[in-house]
Amino acid sequence: MRTVVERTKEAFVTVDNQMIGKIGKGYLIYVGIHVNDNIEIVQKMAEKIHNLRVFEDDQGKMNLNLTQVNGSILAISQFTLYGNTKGNNRPSFIEAARPEQAEALYNLFCELLSQNHKVQKGVFGADMKVTATNDGPVTIVIEM
Repeated sequence: MRTVVERTKEAFVTVDNQMIGKIGKGYLIYVGIHVNDNIEIVQKMAEKIHNLRVFEDDQGKMNLNLTQVNGSILAISQFTLYGNTKGNNRPSFIEAARPEQAEALYNLFCELLSQNHKVQKGVFGADMKVTATNDGPVTIVIEM
């Protein structure tokens, strides 16, 4: 499992010119599911992101987590995180999970995060337009 976590001031996603998810301060998370991912990996990733400390405290140090700043999450499924360009200019996506596996694990990931945070989602497999104001910028890649 691979995620790209952006600390944002705001983020939103549209499908067919309809806004379907919007957050203020929080995380925009792009979520890639690998062919070998399973429930245990998804649980570990959700726990890692829940505890991630990338918001600044009173001294300006990245020491606070999402709960401490009352932030939200916008989670976007993105199989292209497993695009492999070694030896090619056109990416291969054979490491990305098939849609039926990926969608189930993506939904579980969002469900686990929603136990502690407000979570908005994109539409799995849709042509989405994502807009965000990255705060910092702070962008963290996490792999399990």
